[in-house]
Amino acid sequence: MTLLTSLLHLTNYKTPFLRTLVPSIGLAFGIQAAAGIPSILGKTERFYDLSGSLTYISCTALSLYLPSIRARAAAAAAGGTIPAWPSLLQSLTSKGGINAWNWRQVVLSTAVTIWATRLGTFLFSRITSENGRDSRFDSIRGSPPKFAVAFFAQATWVSLCLLPVLCLNSIPATTLSALPFLTLTDVFGILLYVGGITFEATADRQKNKWLQEKKEKKHSEEFLTRGLWSKSRHPNYFGESTLWTGIATTAAGVMLSGTGQAGMGLAGGLTGKMAALGMAAVSPAFVTFLLLF
Repeated sequence: MTLLTSLLHLTNYKTPFLRTLVPSIGLAFGIQAAAGIPSILGKTERFYDLSGSLTYISCTALSLYLPSIRARAAAAAAGGTIPAWPSLLQSLTSKGGINAWNWRQVVLSTAVTIWATRLGTFLFSRITSENGRDSRFDSIRGSPPKFAVAFFAQATWVSLCLLPVLCLNSIPATTLSALPFLTLTDVFGILLYVGGITFEATADRQKNKWLQEKKEKKHSEEFLTRGLWSKSRHPNYFGESTLWTGIATTAAGVMLSGTGQAGMGLAGGLTGKMAALGMAAVSPAFVTFLLLF
């Protein structure tokens, strides 16, 4: 029995929803453990933020592809025809079905990947320019238990922020095919995401330019009060909260529907809808909590 077959067997839960959701969350903790061990031994935080971004991308990809991996493994074990991989481009105009994703799964997964790539590149460039040192780790770098907690916390952060997307991707695409092609929550959520990530990227760019000019002695300002920073004390925080609210809004529109409730194995009614709402809302709520406190 191969390692892949063993892992698929161990995570072969009763419902298709859990068969995708649980391994995807488990991967977050697995990657952080793999990144944490050498970092703790080497007493370095150089790859901490980068590993966080890679965890976002990896967990999102697993949640998207795991149902297909299971289907292909089952076909191979039975000696049948192995189904082709779903097409990303074709899925952008698809409601879902056999061997196809619902377009929302592809769009939200892409949205997370774009955000994580931008953040990871930005943070890795910053720590590289600081010779691999981050003042946040000065008090814990030399303590293996404290450093380990930081990686565990990062895995938890990824899991909670990604939960709406992981839930959406864990609903079988054949179930999602019963949804209308486009709803108000789809439009509103996507607009929030686009506005949020644009706001955040613009604020970061303005601050980096200001810091570079200060380093070059072009000004001696204590605070940045230009551009978006003249309108808000933390415009990048506002953009971050907004984009995750957008992702959660689009996912919640599906999770609260009768189709979504059935795909998640919930009973529907008030209890089921509250559970779905909680799983969607925890993402922007947790992001906002971290930024403010």
